[in-house]
Amino acid sequence: MIFSEQILPFSEQSGHIGVFDTVLSAGGDDPLDLDILVLPEATLILVAAVIEPLRAANRLAGQQLYRWRFLSSDGEQVPTASGLPIPVDGRFDPADGDAALVVVASYGWEAKATATLRRQLATAARHRSALVGAETGGWLLAASGLLNGRRATTHWEDFEAFERRFPEVHLVRDRYVVDGRRITTGGPLPTLDLMLELVRQRQGYTLALEVSRQFIYDPAGTTAATAHTPSIGNLRLIDARVAEAVTLMEETIDTPLPLTKLARRVGVTARHLQTLFRRSLGVSPHTHYQALRLNSARRLVIETRIPVADIAAATGFHSATAFSRCYRARYGESPRATRQSDAAAR
Repeated sequence: MIFSEQILPFSEQSGHIGVFDTVLSAGGDDPLDLDILVLPEATLILVAAVIEPLRAANRLAGQQLYRWRFLSSDGEQVPTASGLPIPVDGRFDPADGDAALVVVASYGWEAKATATLRRQLATAARHRSALVGAETGGWLLAASGLLNGRRATTHWEDFEAFERRFPEVHLVRDRYVVDGRRITTGGPLPTLDLMLELVRQRQGYTLALEVSRQFIYDPAGTTAATAHTPSIGNLRLIDARVAEAVTLMEETIDTPLPLTKLARRVGVTARHLQTLFRRSLGVSPHTHYQALRLNSARRLVIETRIPVADIAAATGFHSATAFSRCYRARYGESPRATRQSDAAAR
């Protein structure tokens, strides 16, 4: 796992092959179900990278957008690489429904690639909506013949070894790769990237941004310009001017700066700043700015009893009416309805 490498933009244009051209990308009101097959010696950070963004999305949305089950090969709890066991919901049955299957593995993949598991994964490929190989879970998919002729990725340290072992797989140097119903990741942080992209494609940029901000880390080499900006997954900023602009946005949520003034403050033209944002984040400055303001507003709606008119002013909307209209367009309900449902859930 390397923190200092360049991280790709958070968008469909990031170069990830066939990004979620599966049922995973379908939105709607129904929760997305995932079965997570955890293999012994998986790392805790890899397991967390799968479920924590989804848990955060559920909490921030105030509804169950994602559901998951932990499974093991024998139905018993799984010892992780750190020795802490993962409780499971049952034994892995490859034909039990059509939920996407996430195979989570870290160390000693070859000993786990038994004939039984390979047969089970082949069966799962016929029944499940998608198969995800997280870290060396991708090796298990490849050993089962499920990546033949497809694009895939793996941890950067194991790239050459994977190419030698599975020459029929088209290996791509990317953090994660989606090829139809087969998805592979290069490690824990790329898996986090993948889950953020899943949230973005299903629920939109605003929620994905807020989820990402729950998982800020301080990578080696972080500069002062980027120290306080979202710094996880595909939202990690790769241009100092974009980083500076985002910092200014976060500091001026109550009085949003016009694009021309924002661009002038970071030393570029408005058009060039538009280009930089789309290249770095996959969205326009306006979309990012509005997402920051709406996320801030939603927290105030849920966590305080501040009047809606005051929340509108605190997040840069010129009137309570304009705020409520924008809020409803994003969240599908009024601020008052959010408060009522939150109070009922307590």
